[in-house]
Amino acid sequence: MSSHYYPPFLARALEAKWAEEQLQYMLLYLAKPPVNEPREPEQFLMQTPQGNPLLLSHTLQELLSKDSVQVELIPEKKGLFLKHVEYEVSSKRFKCSVYRRYNDFVVFHEMLLQKFPYRMVPALPPKRMLGADREFIESRRRALKRFINLVARHPPFSEDVLLKLFLSFSGSDVQNKLRELVQGVGDEFVTCRLATQAKDFLPADIQAQFAASRELIRNIYNSFYKLRDRAERIASRAIDNASDLLIFGKELSALGSDTTPLPSWAALNNNTWGTLAVMPGLQNDVVEKLNLFLDLLQSYKDLCERHEKGVLHKHQRALHKYSMMKKQMMSATVQNKEPESVEQLESRIVEQENAIITMELRNYFSLYCLHQETQLIHIYLPLTSHILGAFVNSQIQGHKEMSKVWNELKPKLSCLFVGSSSVPTPPLSPPEGNFFSS
Repeated sequence: MSSHYYPPFLARALEAKWAEEQLQYMLLYLAKPPVNEPREPEQFLMQTPQGNPLLLSHTLQELLSKDSVQVELIPEKKGLFLKHVEYEVSSKRFKCSVYRRYNDFVVFHEMLLQKFPYRMVPALPPKRMLGADREFIESRRRALKRFINLVARHPPFSEDVLLKLFLSFSGSDVQNKLRELVQGVGDEFVTCRLATQAKDFLPADIQAQFAASRELIRNIYNSFYKLRDRAERIASRAIDNASDLLIFGKELSALGSDTTPLPSWAALNNNTWGTLAVMPGLQNDVVEKLNLFLDLLQSYKDLCERHEKGVLHKHQRALHKYSMMKKQMMSATVQNKEPESVEQLESRIVEQENAIITMELRNYFSLYCLHQETQLIHIYLPLTSHILGAFVNSQIQGHKEMSKVWNELKPKLSCLFVGSSSVPTPPLSPPEGNFFSS
């Protein structure tokens, strides 16, 4: 320290600033050990991947193979006033099944957001208190299955103790256990040893990249939302068409003088009809996969909104507050106010500077995570071509089967209402000109 004389309040402020700089230096030193001083892996709260840690090395197949989780309804348990819906959640990775209620999913979701505020946490389906019909319950089951599979395949989530507890703990107090895991630990910014260095790994044009990625994914979401909506309608119509065709064929065979047995396709165990009946199910499966991809895109949109309304907004407010404090300090100095009041103001300014430094680090770490989450979206994108390809193939196969059935129906028309006099039936299409003309 210099031997110059400073007023007491200014000397303390300078000492606080010097201590802050030393603390930042120590944080960087601890985050990046010097050469020739290797540290044991267990000393790290989170391991550093080889190469640039910003870049993800996962493939689509690696993500999909992390786990496959089934969520099935179990028989309802009646309470005094309400029926409680429970789910059997089975993890292929952990080789176990546990029972969970919707509120267990809610607490798990809250703890994920608390621990990973800068990651894509998929949204949960809405809770419906009274009058939940079977259709709603089934729709919510499918949404919960999509949620837990996206979480189980997310790189940071898949290695976290929260997920392991949720998928494997069989005790009755799972909600308290989840809260205990997060309590007092801090979020990912605190536990990740790279958090204070995030800025060093970001590209110089990160803000422009973020804006471009957000717009691109917004457009992809809008397009897939429309595709999913049309696919649902096509699948619904396919079910109705298959059912109508079966009834139409049976009634046609029962008409007139046709005493021959029902055609082969009319039997429910026949391959032709069986394939036709399976097609809507395959199409619904495709729709469900589209819903999963939409859930992923929606979680990215939610993350972008949290970034702008959360850490970025707080950082801007802190800078504004700091600017106002500086103006007050200048005014107090000019007006020669009491040393104690000036000293207190100086101390508050130093505290605000520390808060701004932390918020800046959080802002860069948020961008760091956003960059990785954007990569994750792009890893999943090729899956969509397989999903849509499966849907197109199901449509082609379905229409082939429908055409086969109609062709089998055609010969039936030639003997429809043919009596003993063998009077032919009228032509199926009117002659040239007006049908009603004399």
